[in-house]
Amino acid sequence: MSAHTTTGFPYRVSRVMDATAARAWEAYTTAAEWQEWFGAEEGSAELDVRVGGVWKCVLLGPDGGRYPLGGTFLEVEEGRRLVLSMAVPGAPDEVMGVTFEEAGGGVEVTIDQANATAEECARAREGSTMILANLAAHVEG
Repeated sequence: MSAHTTTGFPYRVSRVMDATAARAWEAYTTAAEWQEWFGAEEGSAELDVRVGGVWKCVLLGPDGGRYPLGGTFLEVEEGRRLVLSMAVPGAPDEVMGVTFEEAGGGVEVTIDQANATAEECARAREGSTMILANLAAHVEG
């Protein structure tokens, strides 16, 4: 993934979207757009997209719960790649990479991450697949 790769149980999920890489990047790095497709509580998203910048939001769960999320941008390659930490209560921070690549008239967005356990990996893969589906619906709609 990068110099920030963690060990454990890695996964990678990708999705090709009918949008440009610039459009997908904008939706992923603009707080107002990000909270729309990510499922964050209105007004809770903050994205300081620079190395060392903080991101945070309150995720609204399907159970009606409110789940604070946040972390730090570890790498930012404008328009192409993000590497960010995710604070996990009671555990070491997780690191996730997101790549945006032009692909046959669209964009392929890839998320890669490694988790401490197989169970966490399965949950994270499911969540990342949902993230990509929501992002695709937002940028294609």
